[in-house]
Amino acid sequence: MYAPANEYVPQCVPESAARGGRVVWGLLSALSLAILALVFAAPVLLALGHIQPASLIYRAFSFLCHQIPERSFHLEGHALGVCARCTGIYAGFAASVLFYPVTRSLRRADSPRRIWLLLACVPITVDFALGFFGIWENTHFSRFATGAIFGAACALFVVPGFLDLGELIRARMKARNER
Repeated sequence: MYAPANEYVPQCVPESAARGGRVVWGLLSALSLAILALVFAAPVLLALGHIQPASLIYRAFSFLCHQIPERSFHLEGHALGVCARCTGIYAGFAASVLFYPVTRSLRRADSPRRIWLLLACVPITVDFALGFFGIWENTHFSRFATGAIFGAACALFVVPGFLDLGELIRARMKARNER
């Protein structure tokens, strides 16, 4: 069913906001890469004898991940800051954010249909359920891969939200300056 023209809601950010979209995307890329770097920094810092900063990183991630060493990748003889599945989520998210402009325009502030997010949950759910019920022993790779699929899908919903937020902030600042 078609809507009348007066009810049309534009799904593209104006051309003037293209630069603002690149700024938002750049900041989100830097933030996601920084968080991913912290995952790998924790064991390296611990191996180098910097116990205090490493402990701070492990503690920060402990609110988000169980950090069971047997379910984590290891670097320098120490577990990463998060488990293999969470490492996949962070890596998939960061990769998807970085390559976002290749797949979608930074001028678009609409998200994909929610069914894609639900479909991205299927592999991670199946991997967990098969391991939980003892049907199949999941591995570090299966945890990482299913987490990466989920993380990549999440980025396709988060980036447009931040692009829209950036445009809203930009419009409000412009309106405030015109007063």
